[in-house]
Amino acid sequence: QVQLVESGGGSVQPGGSLRLSCVASGFTFSRYALKWYRQAPGKERELVAAISTGGNTNYADSVKGRFTISRDNAKNTVYLQMNSLKPEDTAVYYCNVFYGWNNYWGQGTQVTVTS
Repeated sequence: QVQLVESGGGSVQPGGSLRLSCVASGFTFSRYALKWYRQAPGKERELVAAISTGGNTNYADSVKGRFTISRDNAKNTVYLQMNSLKPEDTAVYYCNVFYGWNNYWGQGTQVTVTS
C-alpha cells in the first residue's frame, strides 16, 4: 500500500530555514510527480510546490524564490527546502502523490515560524 511519511518540521524564527523530507513506499517512485501542500489553521489546504518525473518544478507565488522542491529517486524521497521563512508559512505540510486514480497524503509535519 502507498505510504508517505513526512519529517523535518519544527519551530523556527522568521528568516530561518527548514528542510522537509517525505519518504514514499508502495509505488514506483520515479514514475510519479510529487507535491507538497500546506494547511494553516482555519484555511484550506493549498499547493506549495510540485516536481515532475523529469525534475520540472512549479511553486506557489507566495513561496517562489524561497522554497525549493527536489527528489532523490534512489531514496524514494522528496524534499522541500524552505528558506527565509515567514510567520505566514506556519502550517502543517503534507506530501502528496496521485496514484491509481487516488490522492494519497502523509500524516503531515508542523512548521511554526515565530519570534
